[in-house]
Amino acid sequence: MLHDFAFAISASSSPFAVGQPTLRRSQCRTRQRSGVARVSMSVAVVFATTTGKTEDIANRIADLFPDSKGPVNIGDKPKMADFDGIIAGAPTWNTGADEMRSGTEWDDYLYDELPNQNLTGKPVAVFGLGDCVGYGENFCDAMEELASCFEKQGARIVGMVPTSSYDFEESKSVRGDKFVGLPIDEDNESDLTDERLSTWCEQVKQEMK
Repeated sequence: MLHDFAFAISASSSPFAVGQPTLRRSQCRTRQRSGVARVSMSVAVVFATTTGKTEDIANRIADLFPDSKGPVNIGDKPKMADFDGIIAGAPTWNTGADEMRSGTEWDDYLYDELPNQNLTGKPVAVFGLGDCVGYGENFCDAMEELASCFEKQGARIVGMVPTSSYDFEESKSVRGDKFVGLPIDEDNESDLTDERLSTWCEQVKQEMK
């Protein structure tokens, strides 16, 4: 089984390079007031968790989106169509599975609730928690399942991240040279999480416009 998930940044010209300052909530608000990367839309941060790590990351993302709704536990069965944008996160516990990879309440929601919702054109960003050392051959696989299920309902995926910053073996969440969302590895690279979240959230704000 997998643990709840994160990602590795290389010191390069990548937008995810190490050394970028971490945005705190007050800084994020300042930038929004100045008109930089402002999102004047209803964005929901939704998640499911088993150990609490995914919920922690969801809370940290919500801090970088001060006007966001949530975090909302997917077990509450939110109606995604009620929001202008969605940020969805999950761990990967059912390693190697083709479906229901998360091992959380997402497994039922994706196939029982989501198919009844029209999300045409709605921007969706996904993040996943994983372990690139212990489960490097199934790194953050659940992200791809979330992205694909949302796309089937007409959503457009934003917030893809280059794989070049990561050290892993295989992942179903890779398309070309990018992950479908943001991998987070709190087991091995928690010291990089703040910078990665900060950079990714700014990217998502821009791409959700």
